[in-house]
Amino acid sequence: MMKSIRYAKYSDLNSIMKIIRLCADHMISNNILQWNNLYPNKEIIQKDIENKEMLVYETKNEIIGCIVISETKDKEYESVKWLENNDSCIYIHRLAVNPTFQNSGIGNKLMEHAENYARKKQLTSVRLDTFSKNIKNQKFYEKRGYEKLENIYFPLQSEFPFYCYELLI
Repeated sequence: MMKSIRYAKYSDLNSIMKIIRLCADHMISNNILQWNNLYPNKEIIQKDIENKEMLVYETKNEIIGCIVISETKDKEYESVKWLENNDSCIYIHRLAVNPTFQNSGIGNKLMEHAENYARKKQLTSVRLDTFSKNIKNQKFYEKRGYEKLENIYFPLQSEFPFYCYELLI
């Protein structure tokens, strides 16, 4: 079975949006109100592709997962006291795996890819945030060695905080 992680193309947009919607619906059905109709939307995903930050996990010519690897620090992260006091890092956003394929190691493969990217570029850390009500995600990142730091807020998504995490490379 041919599996690959590659940069997304504009022609992948509908497949990526399908995964995003499936994941949003799956989280909502589990009372995790992390993603909604405002976030992540098509414009955000288009920009991820345009900026060459969106990667997809593909098997048998079907996209079943995606991840954003960015070197841009969002304004919400400005006040966070990170483990490393520098910007020699990457930020992970919008990690999503089609719910049918969850718990099969694809999320780990995408994170390994991101962490290896950081190592190759000789960066010092990988940073991300995850929703405070998404216990499964918190355990996923903690199992990978990420350290939980401060809370940040995304009012368009939720009144509840998002936890910042960092892994030193």
